[in-house]
Amino acid sequence: MKCKVRSRSIFYEVIGEGTPILILHSLGTDHRSMKAWVEPIFKDINGYKRIYIDLPAHGNSVIDEKLRSTNDMLLNILDFIDTVLPNKIFSLIGFSFGGYLAQGILHLRQNQVKSICLLASALHLKERTLPEKVTLEKDDGILTDFNSDIRSAFETLFVYQNKENLACFLREIQPGRLLANREFLTSNWREKGYFLPEEPFHDVSELQHPVLIILGKQDNICGYKDYGIFLKKFPNSTFVVLNKAGHMLPIEKRKIVQQLVEDWLV
Repeated sequence: MKCKVRSRSIFYEVIGEGTPILILHSLGTDHRSMKAWVEPIFKDINGYKRIYIDLPAHGNSVIDEKLRSTNDMLLNILDFIDTVLPNKIFSLIGFSFGGYLAQGILHLRQNQVKSICLLASALHLKERTLPEKVTLEKDDGILTDFNSDIRSAFETLFVYQNKENLACFLREIQPGRLLANREFLTSNWREKGYFLPEEPFHDVSELQHPVLIILGKQDNICGYKDYGIFLKKFPNSTFVVLNKAGHMLPIEKRKIVQQLVEDWLV
């Protein structure tokens, strides 16, 4: 389905009935990367409506020349919320860049958000404390038959570079990468428009929303050491740092992540 927003349209898929959960994927792929690991959680759990969207400039969402920044993305998602979830209470799941957008949504719609789950989320910080890049497992030769774009993406994202994770990457992440709006994503928006106009939650000392934060100790893209401020902002939080885990937590640590999300739901 498509929802009209200020900068054209947002594509989305709805599964289930009940309490809405808006689910935001990472940069450069599409909603299918989240659906692949989130949906199995609800095999035996009822009462939740999962709303998967393609972020603006991703998947089958369409943008126009007016969309130039992360803030523009956020405003379009708020348009989507006002149309699809008017005045309704909902929860949020956001991975990586999708987690940054989820923070922006909570910041502006605190009374509408029930709870939030952030996985390896980007932060409103220009300087990050990041561990060195490590590879914990590497199967030689598995990337030989692939082009440089796939090789680079896989080697950048994964600390366990094995056949199983490569197959998962090709099945769940790569299809969305082929649809991403490369013209926008390779433009100067990262330098001029990546950060929101103001830091999320800067104007409140505490928020009582139930929060689940999952991080990887070997994540050299978003790190794990800079999230301490959330412990103060969210007294009702579960804060998990997984050892031997990189940025791609939903793939490399899928079962643990699913168990944690299930616990957060109930």
